Amino acid sequence: MIMKNFLLVAAVLAVSAQVYAADPTAGKEKAKACAACHGENGVSQVPDFPKLAGQYNDYLARTLNDYKSGARKNAIMAGQVANLKQEDIADLAAFYSIQKALATKY
Repeated sequence: MIMKNFLLVAAVLAVSAQVYAADPTAGKEKAKACAACHGENGVSQVPDFPKLAGQYNDYLARTLNDYKSGARKNAIMAGQVANLKQEDIADLAAFYSIQKALATKY
């Protein structure tokens, strides 16, 4: 019984991973709306907007999901993520996580 449940959970996770396979190229296209605040490649030049380049993929996805759910509060970000699908979030996280984080001063 335990092995059967384990196999079922493993199968569900495998299918879920395939459904939301992140595409950084698609993420780059979707990130155009983010560039005004966060910079073209996620390197913001303004202290009020976080640098996204080089952040961990799972951190970026979690943060976007938290803004979407309301667990994290920010009126601007809530509006930006309201219509994002999980695929969009995965793509954006994949794109920003592979960008080089530049050591810049504000």
